[in-house]
Amino acid sequence: MKTHYTFADGRPAPCEGTMQLPEVVLYCGVDATDRTEILQRHKVEARDLESALDPDESPRVQLSGDYVAIIWKQPKNVSITEQVRFEVASVGLFFRQGTLVIVTSEDLPALGGHEFTRCGNAADVLLHLLDLTVRHYLGHLKAIRQIATELGSKITDSMENQYLLQMLAIGESLIYYIDAIEANGAVLARLQRHPQWLGLTTQQNEMLGDLIVDNQQCARQARIYSDVVSGLMDARGTIINNNVSVLLKKLTLINIVFLPLNLIAGIGGMSEFTMMTQGVDWRVSYSLFMLGTIGFGWVGWYALVRVLERKNRHRKS
Repeated sequence: MKTHYTFADGRPAPCEGTMQLPEVVLYCGVDATDRTEILQRHKVEARDLESALDPDESPRVQLSGDYVAIIWKQPKNVSITEQVRFEVASVGLFFRQGTLVIVTSEDLPALGGHEFTRCGNAADVLLHLLDLTVRHYLGHLKAIRQIATELGSKITDSMENQYLLQMLAIGESLIYYIDAIEANGAVLARLQRHPQWLGLTTQQNEMLGDLIVDNQQCARQARIYSDVVSGLMDARGTIINNNVSVLLKKLTLINIVFLPLNLIAGIGGMSEFTMMTQGVDWRVSYSLFMLGTIGFGWVGWYALVRVLERKNRHRKS
């Protein structure tokens, strides 16, 4: 899908595709027709176009002929299937003589939104788009923290690997986020060293400096979350193993209690019990038998629990 923008009232406004400068052209979900137009009409080199559509391409900025090619990493929309995935995608930003061509295989927010107020030229749109990406990362990091906290509380009572695997997926996502954010930071630093490439004004260059600081803080926050998640993975795995051990302990106690009861019940089901209780009403004899079995089971359970508690107190002391 292709959208052309001109500038009206300090923000980009969609237009009918006129090529008057300054303008911004946005390509989302590039098809064969869009590829041809980007290559021929906007004179973008084929390798730069392929880099913009390659999700594994590393962020970079360089002069390609008479235009500046920027490969940027943005977070993708979160996919929730069996596991929550946070992934990144590539965006190509091609700046030539006041014209900005944006190429991406993913969706981008409308450039005429409130995030792009006070935009008077294509360089303003580029800087606001980079700033929006950094804030998008920060929003995802906040969601990651909330999800990790919720998963941690579930793991405490869990005896399965489901939540642990989701935590592993979040840890993997954070690694990719850190790599993308730090690589974006290198792009921003190079743009700051060469403001003439984009024709930045003093105010725009100051905005770029603030953007670099925000990106550094975002990278630091992502590293902290990654260290916290990876550091607690072993502990949370131990919690699951401990929950299983506690369950097995309870099942073992139940088996120990019921083993002698099964023996007594087996004897009671034989004809010898009827012979031993001759002259006594069967309702009375079997009622007493049941009460005796229940009492014997309770005494066995109480004795085992007291023995285990005594051993635990002895170990703590």
